[in-house]
Amino acid sequence: MDYTCPMHPEIRRDAPGRCPECGMELVPTGHGSPSMGHAGQHSGQHAGQHGAAASAPPGKHTGHSLTMFARKFWISLALTAPVILAQWRVIPAFSGLRYLVMALGSAVFFYGGWVFLQGAWREIRGRLPGMMTLIAIAITAAYLWSVATLFVGGEPLYWELTTLITVMLLGHWLEMRAVQGTQGALKELAKLMPDTVEVQRGGQTVSVPLAELRENDFFLVRPGGKVAADGLVESGESEVDESAVTGESRPVAKKPGAGVTAGTVNGDGALTVRAAKIGDRTFLAGVMRLVAEAQSSKSRLQTLADRAARLLTAVAIGGGLLTLVVWVFFAPFGYAVERMVAVLVVACPHALGLAVPLVASISTALAARNGFLVKQRLALEAAKDVDVVLFDKTGTLTKGEYGVERVWNFVGGAADEMLRLAAAVDAPSEHVIARAIVRRARESGAAAPAVVGFTRVPGQGVKGTVEGEEIATGGQSLLELYGAKIPDAAAAEIEAENRKGKTIIYVLRGGAAVGAIALADVIREESRQAIRALKEAGVSVGMITGDSEDVAAWVAGELGIDEVFARVLPGDKAAKVRMLQGKGRRVAMVGDGINDAPALTQADLGIAIGAGTNVAIESAGIILVRNDPRDIPRIIALSRATYAKMMQNLWWASGYNIIALPLAAGVLAPVGFVMQPAWSAVLMSLSTVIVAANASLLRRFGRKTAVRGR
Repeated sequence: MDYTCPMHPEIRRDAPGRCPECGMELVPTGHGSPSMGHAGQHSGQHAGQHGAAASAPPGKHTGHSLTMFARKFWISLALTAPVILAQWRVIPAFSGLRYLVMALGSAVFFYGGWVFLQGAWREIRGRLPGMMTLIAIAITAAYLWSVATLFVGGEPLYWELTTLITVMLLGHWLEMRAVQGTQGALKELAKLMPDTVEVQRGGQTVSVPLAELRENDFFLVRPGGKVAADGLVESGESEVDESAVTGESRPVAKKPGAGVTAGTVNGDGALTVRAAKIGDRTFLAGVMRLVAEAQSSKSRLQTLADRAARLLTAVAIGGGLLTLVVWVFFAPFGYAVERMVAVLVVACPHALGLAVPLVASISTALAARNGFLVKQRLALEAAKDVDVVLFDKTGTLTKGEYGVERVWNFVGGAADEMLRLAAAVDAPSEHVIARAIVRRARESGAAAPAVVGFTRVPGQGVKGTVEGEEIATGGQSLLELYGAKIPDAAAAEIEAENRKGKTIIYVLRGGAAVGAIALADVIREESRQAIRALKEAGVSVGMITGDSEDVAAWVAGELGIDEVFARVLPGDKAAKVRMLQGKGRRVAMVGDGINDAPALTQADLGIAIGAGTNVAIESAGIILVRNDPRDIPRIIALSRATYAKMMQNLWWASGYNIIALPLAAGVLAPVGFVMQPAWSAVLMSLSTVIVAANASLLRRFGRKTAVRGR
């Protein structure tokens, strides 16, 4: 059988393993993911469209399915029941009972146990003996000794063998359910896409398979329908639910010219959309690739767990052989084999192999569901150790657009009067400052009258006739042009605002200054909440900007930022990160521009704003889908919660062997306590279930989770 990588189908191997390109588990050719009913079929249909498939479960289950384990478990249980009844003398003894038990035991061994024998062969062929190898050795030893008792005498181990295999099948079935549950994020993302799309062709609207959609096609999104591709709204108005892709809970209004994202759900209106990006070029496909890559990448703790599992395998084999040798001198050979089987089973590093990957997969899916995409698990792991977050100012802490901060009315009356006049004369202008004034007037309900004779005053401002009077707006040079003066009291306040780096626009009526408006890059309200949460968690906050010291100091003062780096040239941002690292600090850099890319790469953790440039996104380890700084403390919270769950699972998966191994070996046999192989299987399976259940508790993490202290 050939094995291939879901992300790199050109890579093929004749044995299971990991892809040399992305590290993802290789799967049998033609099996992008284990069978999951309709969800699995749907995911398979769209895997090619979206450039990603659900990563396969851990290698020991390559080619396995939930249905197979369920079927084998129930049939093995049915065959095991009469063996147990015979062992407990519930079935009256008769001449052929021994052979009936042997036949039932053989059926369970070859039918139920075959999956473990195959897994052991793959592990041995791959030179990575592990839990499948231990199980195979244990059940083979028990079976061969049981058959041998026909010729050499002694007590067979059929009831131990059959119960052991049945319990192991149940444990693996439960484990696969837990592991495949973590792949649900990718399957759910795949199900966001429609199977068909209504496209306008030849003057008619026709329904075609999603794979036949082409760029620049116009397609219809009916009320309640799913958007088939990234594109721009050509006609229609509606609200679109983007929560599945961006984590934004409120529907987003869409009208002609607005962008829409594949996989989002339309509201009550109908939209006609021009497809801009289709297939694996859509935003959703990128999300799926990132989730798949992150789930296939390994964290440091997972590497540690893999090493521990290999070590425990060696200890189990050595301990099992030692137990056999020791007990041969004190008990019948069959009893010694029974002790060896118990040791091999109880020491299977099943839970250890599941402890970290399951938590990591859940956390990666949770991150995507909460609006931040993890490109590498190491990036999420690094977030827990961050002690300073360095924000780029423009577009990150601020909106990157002007907003009105303060309005003065020199002649008395409401401030809205100045907004009304300024908005009237600025309405025809396309300047960003003029747009900000007009927007603020509209928001405050100050209806701007029409302007007549609108004229630009080069380098100074604009003017026109409003309600029969000449109105002009502009900066200091406009005042000088008209020789206008401002009141002393207002002048002092304006000078103070000027020193903070704010832009001052004056309003003149008939050549006299009647008011002024202060504008600045608008600070996001979310920034205040994010910085407050970070400080409560013991994480200091820094800001880096190319703006002047005055502007930087004002923003830092408004937000309560600890460290400020102003007038930093684009090429020097990475140097500032290195400077902080040189002081022994773990730095997270948050940015969205091309000039942030070197700093994002240099930082211990690079976080890119999703709306930023592709260069910044490629340089970061974590990507924020939304322009929301509050996701930064959430990342740290998820990182700490993930690490805590991993450590809890590692301690349990490793620690229980300290007690279980000696008990299985029979150290308490002199006082009458002996752990049967079947009970070893129960204990080992219970350990696996505990690890899976503990990992699943991480699912309680939500968008509103606040960062807690270390």
